Amino acid sequence: MNYYAPQGGLPAQTDLTTDRAVFTEAYAVLPRGTMRDIVTSRLPFWDNTRLWVIARPLSGFAETFSQYIVEVAPGGGSTNPETDLTAEAVLFVVNGNITVTIDGSQHALTPGGYAFIPPGLDWTVHNHADTPCTFHWIRKAYERIDGIDVPDAFVTNETDVEGIPMPGTDGAWKTQRFADPDDVRHDMHVNIVSFQPGGVIPFPETHVMEHGLYILEGKAVYLLNKDWVEVQAGDFLWLRSFCPQACYAGGPGPFRYLLYKDVNRHPKLTL
Repeated sequence: MNYYAPQGGLPAQTDLTTDRAVFTEAYAVLPRGTMRDIVTSRLPFWDNTRLWVIARPLSGFAETFSQYIVEVAPGGGSTNPETDLTAEAVLFVVNGNITVTIDGSQHALTPGGYAFIPPGLDWTVHNHADTPCTFHWIRKAYERIDGIDVPDAFVTNETDVEGIPMPGTDGAWKTQRFADPDDVRHDMHVNIVSFQPGGVIPFPETHVMEHGLYILEGKAVYLLNKDWVEVQAGDFLWLRSFCPQACYAGGPGPFRYLLYKDVNRHPKLTL
């Protein structure tokens, strides 16, 4: 698979400032050109690591998750990556190789590698390779329910997860589901959605789940609320609950994205 990963840097002084970045009351678009050196962050207890924070809870907007694009240089990583004991995580590697140890079990993640880490579990991450590694880190405060177990950790690769065609699409629209949709232990899903050229979401989806949507490959036009927006590999879309959405994949190759959504819980009635 060919996944886009940001490279940082800065545009030339002669470049135009105008781009596709937009923040509205219903959605945000962070084009790949916004992910530059000067907007990176650092974290406590991480060595030789920088990250782009592309989503965080904001009152009155999207409120359930944060998402980072993490770049770990050779020799970098952390023995104490998560300081919030309520946080669950999904890691998805887009470039290079990383070693993740979860509750004492070591896993080598290559591009397409996917790890789900439940809250409160000990884990570490290190780059033992000679080249940088880039991965997505999606975090959510796990919503515990009396009588429902916390889901188990698991590690896989997207090449081992079959894409399920959406009904009536003849394979033009598929979803790779890493967690069983019927498993109510999970309160978030992070899946990969793929469209072949000409594939569409043929109606404006309008639903309670909020979305983080990072485009791994290809380009398309995406309906966000009332606006049709051109998007491409490396762009990030952030959708509030009930924001109407649809898309049309124009080609010439597949259009694929990593999709977060919150699931399987009652909406909170008090803040």
